[in-house]
Amino acid sequence: MQSGMLMLMAMFAEIEPLALKLPEFQRAELAADLLDSLTGVLADDDEGMAEELRRSDEMDRDPAACLSHDQFLIAAVRATGKDDSDR
Repeated sequence: MQSGMLMLMAMFAEIEPLALKLPEFQRAELAADLLDSLTGVLADDDEGMAEELRRSDEMDRDPAACLSHDQFLIAAVRATGKDDSDR
């Protein structure tokens, strides 16, 4: 079992640098394909309803903690350095 894991790690070490050299749209397609292959891992049994209810309750308890849409966009631009004009 150890040798199999080492072989997989070696393959990953070879594949990752090649994947990172792909153009952005091809990396995005590859990432989407890889995520699609993880069926069930990222899925919620309740389709996210528990998280939605938790966040709604959190906002009801402390409205000051919420961001407006404009505040969110400003924070996103600061975090990424990109805005809609970069498209």
